[in-house]
Amino acid sequence: MIEFGTGGWRAIIGDGFTKANVRLLVQALCDRMHAEGVADRGTVVGFDRRFLSAEAARWASEVFAGNGIHVQFIGRPAPTPMFMWTVGNLGCAYGIAVTASHNPALYNGIKVFTAGGRDAEESVTDELGAAANRLSDADVRSLPFEDAVGAGLITVQTSLNWYIDAIIDALDMEAIRHRHLHVVLDPMFGVAQTSLQTILMTARCQVDVINDRHDTLFGGRMPSPDAASLTHLRQEVLQRGADLGIATDGDADRLGIIDDAGRFLHPNQILVLLYEYLLSGKGWRGPAVRNMSTTHLLDRVAAAHGEQCHEVPVGFKWISAKMAETDAVIGGESSGGLTVRGHIPGKDGIYAGSLLVEMVATSGRRLSQLWAEIEDRYGRLEMVERSYPFTPARRAELERRVFSDHDLPAFDRAVDHVAWTDGGKVYFADGGWLTIRFSGTEPLLRVFAEAETAAAAQDAAARVARHLGLEG
Repeated sequence: MIEFGTGGWRAIIGDGFTKANVRLLVQALCDRMHAEGVADRGTVVGFDRRFLSAEAARWASEVFAGNGIHVQFIGRPAPTPMFMWTVGNLGCAYGIAVTASHNPALYNGIKVFTAGGRDAEESVTDELGAAANRLSDADVRSLPFEDAVGAGLITVQTSLNWYIDAIIDALDMEAIRHRHLHVVLDPMFGVAQTSLQTILMTARCQVDVINDRHDTLFGGRMPSPDAASLTHLRQEVLQRGADLGIATDGDADRLGIIDDAGRFLHPNQILVLLYEYLLSGKGWRGPAVRNMSTTHLLDRVAAAHGEQCHEVPVGFKWISAKMAETDAVIGGESSGGLTVRGHIPGKDGIYAGSLLVEMVATSGRRLSQLWAEIEDRYGRLEMVERSYPFTPARRAELERRVFSDHDLPAFDRAVDHVAWTDGGKVYFADGGWLTIRFSGTEPLLRVFAEAETAAAAQDAAARVARHLGLEG
């Protein structure tokens, strides 16, 4: 069965992710495009460096071509945000990327984009999944790749320059050139190197690259730029005396940062730093958007500037939709994805990393100093994140117990209210909060908590784990 989560359709290679299922899903999308009368606008197909990604992109393109839909085929591994940008730039109604983003190496999948390069909304992906599951192999129409190229139904594009130039045009390149910053780049064996290295070197930065070879096992780690996976980058930043280290996940839509002191900057910190920079440093005006599991420190920044911070469910499609509705300056999530007004309506680690370099360059200060100034002005909030695997039977029990019966533990702090819009979120009277929800990309129950102190956040999360029997 093909089932979409918050980050597209993802499945284990050879189990759910098969040639047959890729073809069925794309046939369902072709049927939808014809029914909506948008097939003549063509589509974009791209892929990352995962096992079977290039092959699956060709299978998908063959089905589009078999249905008479022109394909702009990005013929080299490239960042997912580049595909989103291309969908918007070409005016396509739909596009796809073959990627499982930051999931473990045994996964692959497909992300679907709609007009403007947006992540497809849940209503679209639900209908696509259901339609694909009703089809059989006999319903699939396809045309061999080389025949489709010869017939003009597939155009192979290998240049990334249009996307790279769009980012360069949005940056203060002159300011960056004169700081001569030293950056260590860790693409985590993914697709960020060409784009991000080109941008930074064009700005006269010294760029050292690690973990850049093609390795479908991602060096034996998850290609997720979190504190645990960036120890190598931290060592390189300190050893080389670099100004910062930038890491991106497998498809380059998320990022992680190591500052000049060798400290990992949580995505929450990056989001706060960039929002403050856009408001104070660049003079922009407008609200921010975050999901329910992202720091409320962003709310403090917004309030200090007379702005508002909007909260939405998890899933970047909700962030981009709310940004469009409110003309927000920035939108992001605690897992490392963010975007800025005027760029693509989806997360982009390439652009976010480049903008962070601009921020350091124009400030004339170290990244560690910039964060210290944030804490001096807005205070400090501590977050803990816990993830718990489960069996199918255990999931059903947790679904009933937590999300149907609303069975929560007793807390030692006053609870203001509880919301059940996307999983559950407890809002404490002292401003802290806790969320419980199933991951939309992996078989995990996630518990996030934020408070003034790490001890308070850890206590709230631990009470949930004990109450539900999640540990041991």
